[in-house]
Amino acid sequence: MDSNQLKSLTKFTCNEVGFVAQFILGELKKVNPNEVETKSLNSLVSYVDKNAEMQLVDKLRKLLPKATFLTEEETIINSEGEYRWIIDPLDGTTNFLHQLPFFSISVALEFQGEIILGVVYEVNRNECFFAWKDGGAYLNNEKINVSKRTELEDSLIATGFPYYDYGGVDPYFEVLEFFIKKTRGVRRFGSAALDLAFVACGRFDAYYEYSLNAWDVAAGVLLVKEAGGKLSDFKGGENYIFGKEMIAASPFVFDKTLEVVKAAFAENR
Repeated sequence: MDSNQLKSLTKFTCNEVGFVAQFILGELKKVNPNEVETKSLNSLVSYVDKNAEMQLVDKLRKLLPKATFLTEEETIINSEGEYRWIIDPLDGTTNFLHQLPFFSISVALEFQGEIILGVVYEVNRNECFFAWKDGGAYLNNEKINVSKRTELEDSLIATGFPYYDYGGVDPYFEVLEFFIKKTRGVRRFGSAALDLAFVACGRFDAYYEYSLNAWDVAAGVLLVKEAGGKLSDFKGGENYIFGKEMIAASPFVFDKTLEVVKAAFAENR
């Protein structure tokens, strides 16, 4: 697939994701608490997640018939393939169920192990963040870049609290304490996909979290890369999509962010 084909596929993907976003928004106040399932500790799912995922699978299959899927709700059999869509139909389900306006759809396309297309759709504000390999990152067709703030003390940090894996709580809160004291502030909104999109457009300067899944971050990873940001796992390596931990930041504050996180978690490994 050449660059022009990939660009066109990205735009078509944005359109299809937008239709599903409208479905999600329309269901915002309709979910009955009895219709909510608990998949695992503090991990919820509703018919909205599942229906949205089925819609996405159907639409994306038509765009790229030979592609396979890796999806959060497993409404289709997850399998490997040369091309593979990685989907989170509703990132921020708990926010959605509590009617907190911060949730998103995350769709990425992987080719031979590399993310080449990413779309994160902020449902409430109708913001479509998208990127394709070597094509830059965009928000509603306007090109975006990571923050140019150079000092950590002027930076706004995003994170996600541990909600089922508490093995890293001590180093996590050590890092959190550092950032609370040494930065402009820390935010925890509850959608990793949007946290990464907001790093890509400069709203956040850095982001760190553990206990992540590939469908949470795959699209956001490409957004950050194409917007000029840097990423790593907590060791400074490249296992940040499937390794369940991630740092993403502008290049100006990335090294200091990594230094703080790496030092704290190294003592607990």
